[in-house]
Amino acid sequence: MSLIFLKLGGSLITNKDKKDTPNLRIISRISAEIANALKETPDLNLVLGHGSGSFGHHAANKYGTRVGVNSPEAWHGFAHVWDRAHALNTILIEALRKANIPVISFSPSSSVITQNHTIKSWDTYQVEQALKNYLVPLVYGDVVFDRTLGGTILSTEELFAYLSKKLSPDRILLAGIEPGVWNDFGSRDFIISRITPSSFTFIGSDQMRSSSPDVTGGMGSKISSMLKIIENSPHTSISIYSGMESGNIYSSLTGKNFGTLLTCDERG
Repeated sequence: MSLIFLKLGGSLITNKDKKDTPNLRIISRISAEIANALKETPDLNLVLGHGSGSFGHHAANKYGTRVGVNSPEAWHGFAHVWDRAHALNTILIEALRKANIPVISFSPSSSVITQNHTIKSWDTYQVEQALKNYLVPLVYGDVVFDRTLGGTILSTEELFAYLSKKLSPDRILLAGIEPGVWNDFGSRDFIISRITPSSFTFIGSDQMRSSSPDVTGGMGSKISSMLKIIENSPHTSISIYSGMESGNIYSSLTGKNFGTLLTCDERG
């Protein structure tokens, strides 16, 4: 069986610049593409994830939830961020179910414990059992309780990084609105075709910014997190690409690479 992790970026499934605004047409189209890929590739095991986009990031930025929670107002914000992330998750589940995908959602806030942003406890038995029984587990960026910070936010990439240690995926697909990783987000001269742990040190992350609020660090942070997966699991490859074009999600799930490819070395 082939195991793929697919993240649907918050910028892809929401209008990230307009508060609480889902891109329902895109969500519906992507759900159909995922359903077709699962139907036509019977040996595919899939873990889905999604970002919070305009639902979670605006609220999280307002309360500074990522850096810690230590006051009544901050805990109120913590609950508000949870509510917004859950609301988007519910919208996505409904679309996936309409496409006849046997999705089952796992809320990080109810199962993950961190210490200074690092996951210290997460019983992944339920996720593993879902895969074993041909269900599609769904995780998402969410608030979590933190032993040092009180509370914080974990990105889908951080969740994928932890799950990768347990499940060892063959491929990780990060679908957003950009066609890949730009050499410089400001000038957008060209897409970097491949990034390895060694080449990333030369590229740097300062130019890998986001055009919308991203409380979990933006593109540079995402790439750094993904490269750590590759260093621990050299057989895993990671694609960063656009899910805006019709057919890209389906094609990526059935074997095609788009955008920027992250591998352990230039030959991977």
